Amino acid sequence: MKILVLQDHLRNGGTERQSVLLANAFATAGHATTLLTFRPGGTLAGTVASTVVHHSLQPFDTHLNWFTPHLGRMVNRTGPNMVLCMGRMANCQVEKIKLHHPAWEWPDDKPVKIIATMRTGKPLPPAFRRGLRCCDHIVANSHEAARVLSATYAVPTEKIAVIHNSLVFPVELNGDAMPPSRFETSRETLRTQYAATPATTILLCVAMFRPEKNQRALIRLAARLPGTADWQLWFAGEGETRQACIALAAQLGLAARVKFLGFQPDPAPLYRAADIAVLTSQSESLPNFLIEAQAHGLTIVTDDTGGVRECFLPGETGWAVPPGDANAFLAALTPLLADSARRTAIAPKARAFARDSFSPARQIQLYLDLFAHLASVSAR
Repeated sequence: MKILVLQDHLRNGGTERQSVLLANAFATAGHATTLLTFRPGGTLAGTVASTVVHHSLQPFDTHLNWFTPHLGRMVNRTGPNMVLCMGRMANCQVEKIKLHHPAWEWPDDKPVKIIATMRTGKPLPPAFRRGLRCCDHIVANSHEAARVLSATYAVPTEKIAVIHNSLVFPVELNGDAMPPSRFETSRETLRTQYAATPATTILLCVAMFRPEKNQRALIRLAARLPGTADWQLWFAGEGETRQACIALAAQLGLAARVKFLGFQPDPAPLYRAADIAVLTSQSESLPNFLIEAQAHGLTIVTDDTGGVRECFLPGETGWAVPPGDANAFLAALTPLLADSARRTAIAPKARAFARDSFSPARQIQLYLDLFAHLASVSAR
C-alpha cells in the first residue's frame, strides 16, 4: 500500500508528533510512505525516519501554513492509495485534491481514498467543512470529536472512525523501564535545578502558548492557592502568549513559584519530576499532554473541555471541572497538594489506563485496518 500523510509544518505540536509517529510506523510496517509538508524544516523534521520519503511544497519557508504550491501535481506524482490529512490546514486541502483528481484511479481501478481527521475543539473553517463532505472517511481522535462531527457538522456516523491519539514518547517509569534509583536521581536532579525540594508539589502544564490553551487562567488560579503550601507551577512550551503569561506571573508576585521552562524536545523528565498535571484549555479534542501525564502516573485536574475525560478515569485518576469555574478547580486541586499518599496510590492505575488505552501499536493497527477496509470496499 502507498500512503501519503499530509501536514502543514513540523512544528512541535501534538498533531505534528502524531503525524511523524504514524508516517514512521507505516513505513516500518512495510508500506511505501510519504510525508508531505507545506513548509520545509520545523522542529520535528529531524525525527522523520529515513524509511519515510519527506517532501515539502514550498521551496523555502514562507511561514505561510496555508500556501500549497503544486499540491495536486505532487500528490499525483506520489501516487498513493491512501491520503491521510493531519491538522486543520491539511484538512482544508481535501476539496482541492478531490477537484484536481475527480476520477483519480490506479490501473487496477481502485480509487484513491482521502481520509480527513478531526483533531481540534475549535470551530472549523469553511474549507475544512467542505472537505468533510467530500472526503471518503474521517478519523476523530476522541468520541467527543465524533459527536461534534455528527451533531454540529451533520456527518453520517458511518463515515466516522474513532482512533485515539497514542503515546509518542517512550515511557520510563519507576520499577519498569527505568531502575528505581535512576528514576529518583532523575526526578530530584530536575527538581533541584528549579529550587524545588522533595516536599514541593509540582504542578505541570505542557502545551504551546496559544490563546485557546489559556495558561493565564492557571496563573490566576495559582495566585489563589494557599500561601503556606509548598508548590510550584511549571509551564513547558513556547508560543505567542508566553511573554504575556510571564508578565502576569510577575504582576501577581508569583515569579519565584511559576517557572517557564521553554520548548522541551522530550518532556518525559518533566513528567517524572512533577506531581499533578493541570490544564485550563478553552478548546481541546484529545490533549496529548494529559495522555502523557497519565502514562507517567500523574494525577490530573482539568477544565472539562472537549474530550479531556477520555484521557483519564474521571474521579479515579483525574478530575474534570466545569470550564472556567475557578472555585471548582481549586476545590479539586487543593486537597491533592499536600496529599502525596493519595497521589502515589493513584499512579499505578493511571499508568495502566494510559498504556492500555493509548498504545502506539494499537493506534497504528487501527489505522491500517481502516485503510484495508476502505481498499476492500473500493475493490468490490
